[in-house]
Amino acid sequence: MDRNGSGDANIAAVASLLADPVRATIMITLSDGRALPAGELARLAHVAPSTASSHLSKLAEGGLIEVESWGRHRHYRVAGPEIVGAIEALSLVSPVKPVRSLRQSREAEAVRFARTCYDHLAGFLGVKFTRSLVELDVLRELEDGYEVTEEGLLHLLEFGVDLSGRKERMRFAPAHIDWSERYRHFAGPLAKAAASRLFELEWVARTPSSRAVRVTKAGQAGLQEHFGLDLEEGLEPEIGNSVGRA
Repeated sequence: MDRNGSGDANIAAVASLLADPVRATIMITLSDGRALPAGELARLAHVAPSTASSHLSKLAEGGLIEVESWGRHRHYRVAGPEIVGAIEALSLVSPVKPVRSLRQSREAEAVRFARTCYDHLAGFLGVKFTRSLVELDVLRELEDGYEVTEEGLLHLLEFGVDLSGRKERMRFAPAHIDWSERYRHFAGPLAKAAASRLFELEWVARTPSSRAVRVTKAGQAGLQEHFGLDLEEGLEPEIGNSVGRA
C-alpha cells in the first residue's frame, strides 16, 4: 500500500473503540484466542443480546475482531495477536477493577494464576514455566526475548512439542510483559507450540466461560518431573472452580 503523504497512526480511533466498558469486556474476553457466539459474549458482558450485537458490529468495522460463520451461527474472535498485545500493554497501565463478590474474586484469581494470551500461556503459570525453561537452559534470555539453545530444541522435541514450523521462527521467542505478574513470559510460535502440547497431554485445561486455564493433577506431576516446575497449588478442581496460589 502506498503510504506517501500518510500521517501518524490514528490511535484515537482504536482508543475510542476500547473506551466503552462493554466493548473492552468483549475484547478482554476474546483475548485468549477463542471464537465465541454473540449470546455468550452478551452474557459475559452482562448486556442484552441486541446491545452486544451493536458493539460487535463496531468492533468488526474497526478491524479489532473477525466474524466466523459456522452454518447459521456466527462466532467472533480477536483479529490477531497484535490486537491482544495492545490489550496486554494497556492492562499494564490500567487500574484494577474493584471486586464486588466472592465469585468475582475467585474468577480474577484464576485468571491471574493461569490463562492464555491469544495462543500461549500467561499469568503466574506462564511466567513460572518460562523461568523454568531458562533455568534448564532450554531458553536463553536476551534483551528482547529468548533464544532456544541446541539442547533446548532436543528437550522440546523429546517432550513432543511440534517444531515443524520455520526453523528461524522456532529459534527465537519474543518476550511479553505479563500484566498480572509484572514479569516476562515467552510468546510467539514456540510458546504456542509448547502450550498446544500441554493441552494435548491434558496437563492444562480450559475453564468454561473463562479465559482462565487450570492445571490438572497429571499436569502438576508432569510439569514437576519434566521441567522442575513446582506449583504449590493448582490441583485439578471441579470445572468452574478457581485455581490459585497463596
